[in-house]
Amino acid sequence: MELRDCRYFLAVAEELHFSRAAARLGMAQPPLSQRIRALEAELGARLFTRTSRSVRLTPAGEAFQREARSLLAQADKAGTTARRVAMGMAGRLAVGFVNPAMDAFLAVALVQFRSVAQDVELDLREMTTRMQTEALSRGEIDVGFVRHVGRKIPGITCTVVSREPYILAVPVGHPLARIPRVPLSRLHGTAMVLPPRSHLPALAEAMAAAFAKAGATPVATAEAVSKFTTLSLVAGGLGVALLPASVRVWKRMGVLYRDIDGELPAVELAAAVPATHDNAAAKRLVDLIRQAHGEPRGKRPVAGPA
Repeated sequence: MELRDCRYFLAVAEELHFSRAAARLGMAQPPLSQRIRALEAELGARLFTRTSRSVRLTPAGEAFQREARSLLAQADKAGTTARRVAMGMAGRLAVGFVNPAMDAFLAVALVQFRSVAQDVELDLREMTTRMQTEALSRGEIDVGFVRHVGRKIPGITCTVVSREPYILAVPVGHPLARIPRVPLSRLHGTAMVLPPRSHLPALAEAMAAAFAKAGATPVATAEAVSKFTTLSLVAGGLGVALLPASVRVWKRMGVLYRDIDGELPAVELAAAVPATHDNAAAKRLVDLIRQAHGEPRGKRPVAGPA
């Protein structure tokens, strides 16, 4: 039995007239009658009582009518669901992200995404860049928003979606707090809260090169991975810290933000997706972010995250 047999049957059941049903279906009557007879033979039950003047449903036909309607409705729903998933309007989307991405663009983008794709179930996971690349490789997330420093990861395609400068977080009362724009050279000998070198080795190398070029050697007094811990340590007076400019959305008592003059690397955040995986909802989310940040749609993907 095929779905079209159910459609043929329902047309006859609703019209109770083979000629009208055939016209409604856009086919000739003899092939329609043949399909109904074949259906009855397959089911082993008469569905219609036919006379020269009328066509009526048998009890078996009435029962089949209810089931056929349900079956076709489910088939239509399955087709609609598949089309909506293919358009990125339904389904499930697992999203990994580093915290700076949430501050810089992701929180706003998710609101926009939810407004146009309400039937997509979102699974949000805060993860380090390394954890995201591993999860992408295992198929555990569909898209990741990672720190990008140009290193290629096999099987993952990255596109930079956000660039922002670093700024300096300083304790209230610190000598550098009196300078609106701090030259990088002024950090020579200054106590700093730094991320562990093992956490982002490529970034640590780029930062060290920028300090060396400015003739500055800061003094590491504490290490912190998260910006929240970093800001708490800065507020406590343990040192100053370099953080992405989007950290300004966090107003931490005891901390002031100052711009930096110097050749520090930009904070680049990239959308990372498996090279062989096509998730329409992920593409829709990434497109929203790129449009909001003015990234050209035709821009070639960059190599990969650190």
